Amino acid sequence: MSNEENVQVVNNFFAAIGSGDKQALLALVDEGIEWIIPGEDWPLAGTHRGHAGVAAVLRKAAEEIEMIFPKPPEFVVQVGRVLVVGVATGKIKATTRTFKDDWVFDITVRNGKLTKIREYIDTQALAKASAGRVQ
Repeated sequence: MSNEENVQVVNNFFAAIGSGDKQALLALVDEGIEWIIPGEDWPLAGTHRGHAGVAAVLRKAAEEIEMIFPKPPEFVVQVGRVLVVGVATGKIKATTRTFKDDWVFDITVRNGKLTKIREYIDTQALAKASAGRVQ
């Protein structure tokens, strides 16, 4: 696939997340996907595998946080790989504390499907906003 097609697949993935369209989202994700969110003291941190892992982490995110994206992300592309650079603001539902999260998603796309996501987020900002929440 071309770089433009890979960016479109990634754009469609983020659009499906934003709209809550689970079927469209899973259609864009390889069944063997690995989604890694590094960090500690953050409920979404860990390695999430397969369609079930993706569905679980997105369900947990919806339960835990409210988030908006004040400006469109930037895309950096090379063959088979899309880096998405953006910023989000929001709040942790359990604590009502707000945060600003500068993030990068490193996404591998093969044959029109996302096969690997490595998400780099401001875990310190998110852990700080989560501090004191009941687990």
